[in-house]
Amino acid sequence: MKAEGVNSILVFGATGFVGKPLTERLISRGYSVTCLVRNLKRAKELLPGEVNLIEGNVLNYEDVLNASENIDIIYYLVHSIPYGEKKFEKLDIQAARNVASAAAGNKVNRIIYLGGLGKKDSNSSAHLKSRHEVGEILRTGGCRVTEFRAAVIAGKGGLSFEMIHHLVNRLPVMICPMWVYTRTQPIALPDVVRYLGKCLEIRESEDKIIDIGGPDILSYGEMMTAMSEALGLKRYLIRVPVLTPRLSSYWVDLVTPVQASYARTLIEGLRYETVCENDLANRLFNFRPTGFRDTVKEYPGSLNPHNGTAPTIDNIDESHIFVSRVEKDVKCPAPGLFNTVRGIGGDHGWFYANWLWKLRGFIDSLMGGIGYRKGRDNETEMNIGDKIDFWRVEEYRLNMLIRLRAEMKVWGYGWLEFETVSLNGSNSRLSICAYYYPRGMFGYIYWFFTRPIHKIVFSGMAKKIARQAEKL
Repeated sequence: MKAEGVNSILVFGATGFVGKPLTERLISRGYSVTCLVRNLKRAKELLPGEVNLIEGNVLNYEDVLNASENIDIIYYLVHSIPYGEKKFEKLDIQAARNVASAAAGNKVNRIIYLGGLGKKDSNSSAHLKSRHEVGEILRTGGCRVTEFRAAVIAGKGGLSFEMIHHLVNRLPVMICPMWVYTRTQPIALPDVVRYLGKCLEIRESEDKIIDIGGPDILSYGEMMTAMSEALGLKRYLIRVPVLTPRLSSYWVDLVTPVQASYARTLIEGLRYETVCENDLANRLFNFRPTGFRDTVKEYPGSLNPHNGTAPTIDNIDESHIFVSRVEKDVKCPAPGLFNTVRGIGGDHGWFYANWLWKLRGFIDSLMGGIGYRKGRDNETEMNIGDKIDFWRVEEYRLNMLIRLRAEMKVWGYGWLEFETVSLNGSNSRLSICAYYYPRGMFGYIYWFFTRPIHKIVFSGMAKKIARQAEKL
């Protein structure tokens, strides 16, 4: 339902993990949405086509002023952690002042801001202080401000959430300092988006600070345990009395893709309790958030092979995916190249090193897997869901892309993708890419052992496919 009197909305941070689903929600409800983005090309790939995109930077006042002209509502979802722990406080203040001033100058009706839970006092972290200070600055402009405060947002792309996922997936035994036992109140990403969207329809939410959280108050250790259960992995947490946030951040940087500077800023905040201090959310909104355990079952739970479902790449944040890619330019139009590729498997074989594919199938059968299982559901056509030897067609776009999901044992989930791109009328490019989500330590060992073989086999495949396509 579209809120009365609201037509034009400006979103700052629209390509972020909260901003993207929020923007999609607003568009689906008929609002006119503008987004100020730093990278226009990337934003076009991520956001709905109906969005009005303006390239600029929230740190540039003129960009903010121009973007907020004739706007009713501003959503402010920006955070400067990516700029580093020494810069983010100063940049957060500068960006908030720009928005507050521009909103006042353009007579924007309301600003809706997503900040952080936690008390602002002399003992809190720089990260939490900055989150509260941004809210205070936004209120100085004279616009009505709704400030939502959340702790860990559980969902694909959330930095704290994905850090937990990485640690649990990679480490059978975890040495846990005191901050792992600090209490917090996580909330599911869809619930955050719902609060942000619904508040447009609730006038009583204006000029309010609203704490939002799920029904569970948990320690980070308890969240790790819930994550390990959802992934179907046995994990052991060993408590230690001393391990500083700086040392912890170096350890996180070593064993996960999260940079030490990000991790240190986050872990500093994890030392302080972040739970809801008011119940305005319960009084103003007529829904109740999802519990943390149910949330992790929906996201990483789909990666547990024991629950009978197979994930797609879209289920998983890209930070968990390993990639091995080979590209080859081909003197053949893209449709001809694609037609050659889609004959793969079955009686035709895999173009290169067929004995290796058969050996892999034999090893799989020894481990209790499906084995080579030679054959295709259809030797001349290809459709989503078709079986091709020990693969399954997950995505198929004519003359563009074929993605196969592995059904052999791979200690995780694997995909093999063939993409054809037209370079000009008579030339094209073939890309062969393996994607892999490792599950547990054996998954990581398996990837690093097989990656060099991938490079050799894919290079050979690309050359053979190119030769065959050029002949035809």
